[in-house]
Amino acid sequence: MTYTEEVRDLFSVPEDYHLSHCISADFGMGKGIVVEFNKRFDMKHTLQNKYPDYLKKWRSRKLEGDCISEGRVLNLITKERHFHKPTYQSMRSALMAMRSICETEHITKIAMPLIGCGLDKLTWDNVSAIIKDVFSDTDIELLVCRQS
Repeated sequence: MTYTEEVRDLFSVPEDYHLSHCISADFGMGKGIVVEFNKRFDMKHTLQNKYPDYLKKWRSRKLEGDCISEGRVLNLITKERHFHKPTYQSMRSALMAMRSICETEHITKIAMPLIGCGLDKLTWDNVSAIIKDVFSDTDIELLVCRQS
């Protein structure tokens, strides 16, 4: 794994990067950086149309975390409802699901904001440690884009 943090706009990274962010299983997606993902990729409507029963799946399988790959976006699902808060365990589960997708789809470059640390209130030191642990033995290049 290569891990880098830079002050830059997430959406300015080259197109060979997949972009990752956190969402809820209900695809609420109304606040924070997801608003920009919706503007650029119509992500909310795409997910609602392709996965209309996703929330039922989440509940029936008692998922803690998951990831849905859509185009060049990796949607980390870290909580059931948009008004809930993720846990470090749900973040780890979502990142493990993302790692599995990366291995299956041969994704080697991921850019992300400080996932889980804006509206979701997790601490970056803990989240970055989880990211480094989950991806430590991979060949994936991770770029974390911080705002100035």
